[in-house]
Amino acid sequence: MSAEFGARSGLRARLTQWLRGSGPAEDADDGGREALLLAAAAAGLPLAPAAHPAAGYGCSCDRVGCPTPARHPVSFAWQTQSTTDRAQIERWARHQPRANFITATGMTHDVLDVPLEAGAEALERLLGSGVEVGPVAESDDGRMLFFTLTRGTPEDEDEWWPCELDCRPETVDEHPGMRWHCRGSYVLVPPARLPGDDGRSVHWLRGPEHPLPDPLSILEALTDACARHAGEGHATTAWPPRH
Repeated sequence: MSAEFGARSGLRARLTQWLRGSGPAEDADDGGREALLLAAAAAGLPLAPAAHPAAGYGCSCDRVGCPTPARHPVSFAWQTQSTTDRAQIERWARHQPRANFITATGMTHDVLDVPLEAGAEALERLLGSGVEVGPVAESDDGRMLFFTLTRGTPEDEDEWWPCELDCRPETVDEHPGMRWHCRGSYVLVPPARLPGDDGRSVHWLRGPEHPLPDPLSILEALTDACARHAGEGHATTAWPPRH
């Protein structure tokens, strides 16, 4: 028992060091980061390398004034590059020891991305009601991410329809409340480091070992909490109107 606790504590300490960005690059990961990335991939989340915090403009990319420092993929081909292949993810993680990773949405999973306070309220309500909630991540920039099954791959393409909550990287600022990441979007996957010297990160509250739920099963609680925290009262419907 004590040996198991010690092993877990050591893993947590190494991961915390990586998230804080301390230590040389070659010592950035002793297994904790890679293990979490592989667990996400094993759960069906396709991954691709992303930028990481760096001195200067706050991002490892060479773009002056990067609008999303340490939050975007390295490659413009991230949608085709994203994979769940274990060997490929191991190579990326070991050859790019400081890289964050994104997971492409709309392939196997979506992400319902909400303000932190609204997400915390909804999560408590859902768990208290016995609703099956899947993986949930917290981002220290004030967001909570609920991972769900995707609506982006219907058997009949004619059944695909957009939703007013749909969010893509270029439209994030248009959605201060709930953001539905589906086709053509991505989010940072834990563990990820955010810019700054305060150790901010994206980390799991509920890990990828939890099965992905149907988004409809949690949407009402999330929209209701978002509306309340926006000062608009309760949402009148759980499902936004189709375009």
